[in-house]
Amino acid sequence: MAVAENILIFINTGPDKRYNHFAAYTIAWVARKFYKAKKVTIMYGPHGVAMTKKGTLAGFTMAADVKELIASQFEGLKAEKLPDHLEQLARFEKDKMGISIVSCGTFHVLDGFAKGIEDKSNIEDFIDPINLYEVCKLMLEADKILYY
Repeated sequence: MAVAENILIFINTGPDKRYNHFAAYTIAWVARKFYKAKKVTIMYGPHGVAMTKKGTLAGFTMAADVKELIASQFEGLKAEKLPDHLEQLARFEKDKMGISIVSCGTFHVLDGFAKGIEDKSNIEDFIDPINLYEVCKLMLEADKILYY
């Protein structure tokens, strides 16, 4: 089985679809760690940008039983080593695994929590706002797009 080298994980759902967000971050981690995908990008689309607001991902906690369930699926993974919430997981993936996390800044402006596309004052510091040109480029260059 050939593994895609450039994977784009497109999240276009908000806080009401929390499992989409858990799945997207978990799949990004698995693709990078176990399948050695060269480039993995998580991108928040028009209906997902609410998740980029400061503190939102930290509100998505991982209970002990969820950690146990996830860890049980990977040899050598200990539940206590897993993060307590999605913000911690996102920071780990970006800082330690080289997974890019971006969002469409156009919709930050349209939703009213940014003054301009590159305005990061109300979004998490580890998420990079990008413009429509860059969004299109990511989508066209991806070998595989996963949609959540």
